Amino acid sequence: MTATIALPHVIRVGAGASAELAGTLDSLGLSRPLVVTDPFIAGQPFFQELLTRLEKAGFSPGVFAETVPDPTTTVVEAGLRALREGGFDSLVAVGGGSPIDTAKAVALLGAHGGRMRDYKAPVVTDSPALPVVAVPTTAGSGSECTRYSIITDVETGEKMLCAGLALLPRAALVDFELTLGMPRRLTADTGLDALTHAVEAYVSTKANPVADGLAREAMRTIFTHLRAVYADPGDRAAREALMVGATQAGMAFSNSSVALVHGMSRPVGAHFKVAHGLSNAMLLPTVTEFSVPSAPERYAECARAMGLAASGSTDGEATGALVWELRLLNQELEVPTPREYGIGAERWWELAPLMAEQALASGSPANNPRVPTAEEIVELYHAVFG
Repeated sequence: MTATIALPHVIRVGAGASAELAGTLDSLGLSRPLVVTDPFIAGQPFFQELLTRLEKAGFSPGVFAETVPDPTTTVVEAGLRALREGGFDSLVAVGGGSPIDTAKAVALLGAHGGRMRDYKAPVVTDSPALPVVAVPTTAGSGSECTRYSIITDVETGEKMLCAGLALLPRAALVDFELTLGMPRRLTADTGLDALTHAVEAYVSTKANPVADGLAREAMRTIFTHLRAVYADPGDRAAREALMVGATQAGMAFSNSSVALVHGMSRPVGAHFKVAHGLSNAMLLPTVTEFSVPSAPERYAECARAMGLAASGSTDGEATGALVWELRLLNQELEVPTPREYGIGAERWWELAPLMAEQALASGSPANNPRVPTAEEIVELYHAVFG
């Protein structure tokens, strides 16, 4: 089986990369961008500086600052109206995964029309959308380098996975300095999201040698530096490493896939308004333990990449260390269980069968080394509740 490897045309990485936005747009032949972000980022000094640089370079950017966590079809439709009313030729996404996913969805509808539900998995859309330049401000989603967008359908409550090369940004400006102000909780959740991307990309049934190399390095980098950044948010060296690791993890899963953790995570976010990275973190240790028997060699390599097992260790020793350390990492980064988060047990049990159905429908669990039944997913939801 062949693998199709796709990355943004341009990836600029390092301190100050975001200052190269005007030059990047110019090199791509773009002249009228709509800048997509959220209300918080729109009020930050660096965002105003970004707009000022664009204006000084001769651009006339528009701003759509109405994105929300876990973007919805309502927000995408509002962004599409702004795009069409302003006659923009491209989008610049500034923010975490939510603004970037929103911009990618707007770019898709701007080029192809229809509604977002027309593009949800298993549909794959590879024909080009409007160009997107992504400027991430968190070290987590990797959306700046992926061919995916997650949008919640407000009519059904479903978190839709939309996929295809149409959703791959044309360029990514990866500037770790934009993450220096991230609070500790967001740092932990997005970092664990990135770690989940790397692990799932490596154990996926769609894994391939190119994605494997990116995933191994991402696991090593993220696991090495995440605790340091959580303890000291101003640690520039650790911030830079974590940002690079998150981007590598995004490249890895975009060219392999995610699996059961993500399949189960999306319904939790849709029904209980849990941030995507946090719901991944809640699930990762338990789903890993469930999946290990079907791919012990791959999970053992994950442990060795993270420095949790020696090269001469047995696969059993390595996978045991992996599950233990993932649980310990959650404890140290203060990841709550769903119960501790405040979710009611009765509602959780009530929705577990529906969430299991939605998880399977997304297609992601089919990429897992151990493909679960709906009943097994319900059991896993019960196990992680706390």
